[in-house]
Amino acid sequence: MLLKKQTVWLLTMLSLVIVLSVYYITSPTQQATDFAAEDAKKDAKDKETSGDVEVVTDAAGNEMFEALRIEVNEKRDQMREELEAKVGDPEVSAEDKSAAYEEMENLKDSAMTEEVLETLIKTMGYKDALVRASADNIRITVKSDKEHSATEANEIIRLVKSEVGQLKPVAVEFQPNN
Repeated sequence: MLLKKQTVWLLTMLSLVIVLSVYYITSPTQQATDFAAEDAKKDAKDKETSGDVEVVTDAAGNEMFEALRIEVNEKRDQMREELEAKVGDPEVSAEDKSAAYEEMENLKDSAMTEEVLETLIKTMGYKDALVRASADNIRITVKSDKEHSATEANEIIRLVKSEVGQLKPVAVEFQPNN
C-alpha cells in the first residue's frame, strides 16, 4: 500500500511540473520579456555600430514629450486597472461589466491610434509628435525645425481625419525644436 501512495505522489508531482512548464513556455508575459530582451540586444548593437551622437541629444530634447507620454500612459493604466477590477468584481451586474470591458477596449484603441498617428506625422518629416486623443477631441503637438504654417497644419489635420474619420475635432500646435 505504501508503494502505491508514493507512486501516485510521484506521478502527481511530475504532472504538475509538466503543466507548469507548458504554461511558462506559452505564457504571453514570457514572450513579451523575450521580445524586450531581443530589442535591448538589438539597440545595444545599433549603438555600437552607428556611433551617432544625435540619438543622445534627441532624447534629451524630447524630455517634455516623454514626460507627457508617461503621464498619459499612467492615467490610462490607472483607468484600465479600475475597469479590470470592475470586470472581476462578482457583485457588479453583467451590463456594468460589459460597459467596463468596452471602455477597456476603447482605451486600447485610443492608445493604438495615438501611436499610429505619431508615426505617420513623423514620417511627414517632423522631428517628433505627441498625439492625445480624448472622447471629445484630438490634440497634436508637433516638434519641428521648419517654419510652421496653416498649410502644414491642414496637411496634418487631413492625415488625422483620413485615419480616424471626421468624428472628432483636431487641434495642431507647433513647437520649435530646441
